[in-house]
Amino acid sequence: MQRVVSLFLPTWSTDRVRRKAGNAAPPVEAPLVLVGREGNRRVVMAADAAALAAGLRAGTPAAKAQALVPDLVMQDAEPAADAEALERLAVWILQRFAPIAAADPPDGIVIDTTGADHLHGGEQIMLETLIGRLAMSGVAARAAIADNWGAAHALARFASEPVTVAARGHGTAPLMALPLEALRLPAVIVADLRVLGFERIGDLLAQPRAPLTLRFGPELGRRLDQASGVLSEPIERVQSPDLIEVRRAFAEPIGAAETIARYIGKLVGVLCAALEARGLGARRLDLLCQRVDNRAQVVRVGMAVPVRDATRLTRLLCDKIETIDPGFGIEVMILAATSAEPLECRQSVSTLIEEETPDVTGLVDTLMNRVGERAIYRLAPIASDVPERAVCRIPAAAPETGATWPDHWPRPSRLLPRPELIETVALLPDHPPVSFTWRGVRRRVKRADGPERVFGEWWKRDAELTAVRDYFRVEDDAGERYWIYRAGDGEDAATGSHRWFLHGVFG
Repeated sequence: MQRVVSLFLPTWSTDRVRRKAGNAAPPVEAPLVLVGREGNRRVVMAADAAALAAGLRAGTPAAKAQALVPDLVMQDAEPAADAEALERLAVWILQRFAPIAAADPPDGIVIDTTGADHLHGGEQIMLETLIGRLAMSGVAARAAIADNWGAAHALARFASEPVTVAARGHGTAPLMALPLEALRLPAVIVADLRVLGFERIGDLLAQPRAPLTLRFGPELGRRLDQASGVLSEPIERVQSPDLIEVRRAFAEPIGAAETIARYIGKLVGVLCAALEARGLGARRLDLLCQRVDNRAQVVRVGMAVPVRDATRLTRLLCDKIETIDPGFGIEVMILAATSAEPLECRQSVSTLIEEETPDVTGLVDTLMNRVGERAIYRLAPIASDVPERAVCRIPAAAPETGATWPDHWPRPSRLLPRPELIETVALLPDHPPVSFTWRGVRRRVKRADGPERVFGEWWKRDAELTAVRDYFRVEDDAGERYWIYRAGDGEDAATGSHRWFLHGVFG
């Protein structure tokens, strides 16, 4: 089933102006609008969040806006630059998130994520990751995913939540309570509908279609059909100038799995030759199968390292053939390397004294495309004294950083996701406990070693300026060893709560 994401950027134009201005940009709290001409009038073309909160909207006369908000910052709108930046953003999304992406002017991106969400941990996580990446770049965004472009567009702009995931096969249910503006109708038609008493999309869906078409023309029916999924909207994906792709058109549509696999092998061979000519290897491949009904079936596979092995790439793509619904037949197949990196040729082991290093990247690729890219990783050390911050996840095939684990104090083999509160009995406040209760079980301490004092990282948070933890390794009567700590130094209340926590278990 097709799944489409609509990304709504409510302050795209003003965000771009602020990023372009850099340090010379007006303060964030200062309302900013972009003005342009409509005929002989100067009107507001875009407004940032502060200006919207002050009551300014697109179409407001510039003179009126300046009179309503005295400290308003006004700059000239640049529609061509906004459109160009939107296209660049669509290319960025194409390379990192989904095989089909296109600009949805003036303030949106439409993305077909069919067959790609599993690489990002699911639809919800994918949308949250996308919005988070944009927020780090100073771009405010809302997103919605639905079965068609019209429904996703409406939910992204008018749903109450910033991230909306509509259930598969939702029909018109999520649209019933949305306002008429969600149908992308001209303002004149919306105003006339409100005069007749229509307020929500559900009000229109309950009416006979013929009288509405007779009065308002075919545009209203077309938008209703697009929002409900009856009428499809093809997405013309953005094309990157550096994109390497090959295509094959068929005189007669194909549909058998064996035929699809055979032509995948042929396309991969041609693509690998093009990659070799540029000295590149593929990190991400997109297979687009255009059906005779103008719908696209998409397969995306990712690789842990740059790859140019035709056999390996063919196998990864053929493993996904079962997800392709050929319908009445596929008439065009397109294979694109949406992410490619330099690939250097390496000489294989050629003597008896050299030891060959096992290559597990093929296994990593297979697992990654089955369970998701986020599910395959390894742990690496980070320079930090705070235990939960001393480890991070990195890609399974990432190169070694040279960092090593600290060896001056032993660390438990299992570190809990977050420290768990325990009840203790201690002879003195700064001594290890003689017994503790964890998860309802009381354990008597037979041996203890410590303390290892860990100070807070004051440069990250002010609250850690005086924070202290005293860690102990303790062993109970059964020989099980635990890693516990006291929050505080045992004397000064400013250093912590002096409560005890269990942070890890030794093997």
